[in-house]
Formats: sequence, structure tokens, C-alpha cells
Amino acid sequence: MKKAWMYVFLTSFFELVWILGFNIADAWWHWIFIITFIIMDLHFLTKACEQLPTGTVYAIFAAAGTVGTALMDVYIFGGDLTSGKMMFMVLLVLGVIGLKLADEMSENKSNEGSKEVMH
Repeated sequence: MKKAWMYVFLTSFFELVWILGFNIADAWWHWIFIITFIIMDLHFLTKACEQLPTGTVYAIFAAAGTVGTALMDVYIFGGDLTSGKMMFMVLLVLGVIGLKLADEMSENKSNEGSKEVMH
């Protein structure tokens, strides 16, 4: 299971790398690296979805991409960090945490049900 979470981290990381590449690419050969990072991103996304609930993986992937891109915009490209942006980033993170907790609760209920059937 820990390996699956490493895949989630890697897909989120590579997503941010290729998004950064979109912003800084200024030569044709930069796109070779960007496409490579996109392929790696999708590979790790697929591997994570094989072992974890797809909804949870995608929520983390999307939230990491959204929050990471917003923070890159602020800290690398000089964008503004407003209270509205911060509020919605926190809301995204809370939503991801909520999905993870809901998956765990559902998994626990499923495991309890299968134990009762076995007795």
C-alpha cells in the first residue's frame, strides 16, 4: 500500500514539472522533456489507480496540481496570493482529506461485513 502512495506522490510531482515546463519552454527541444514528463505522469497515475480507489487518487492528483500550480504562479512567476486563493486551496485540501476518510470508513464497513459473513 505504501508503494501506491509513492505513485500518487510521483504522479502529482510530475504533473507539476510538466506544467512548469509549459510556462518556461522556449525552444522546440524543451517539448521533448515536457512530453516525457507527461508520459511519466500518466504512468504513475495508472499505477496508483491499480492499487487505490481511483476517485481518491484523482482527487489528490487534481488538488496537488491545482494548489501546486497556484503556488508556482505566486512564488515563481510573481502572481498574487490573495485570501480568496488561499481559502479555496484549503477547501481543496479539506475535500481530499474528506474523500480519503470516506474511503477508509467505506473500506472498514466492507471488511466488517465480510467478517460477519464468514462467521
